[in-house]
Amino acid sequence: MAQTYVVRFVGGPLDGRVDSHARAPEAPRPTVTHVHLHSGPKIVHHYDLQYAVEYGCEYHLRVEGGA
Repeated sequence: MAQTYVVRFVGGPLDGRVDSHARAPEAPRPTVTHVHLHSGPKIVHHYDLQYAVEYGCEYHLRVEGGA
């Protein structure tokens, strides 16, 4: 049985989310954008690839205006 490719999210509204895929993409996307639509204004979060591990990758919430 092939090992599942796992994508983890850290921070923001997707914190703790784990997506499983049957196989790895040819190249993980450097940034994932999450758009939250609700009755108020549109909220956009960006997650950046921080490191890749042998079973998948991990995206961390981008901190805008950081030091």
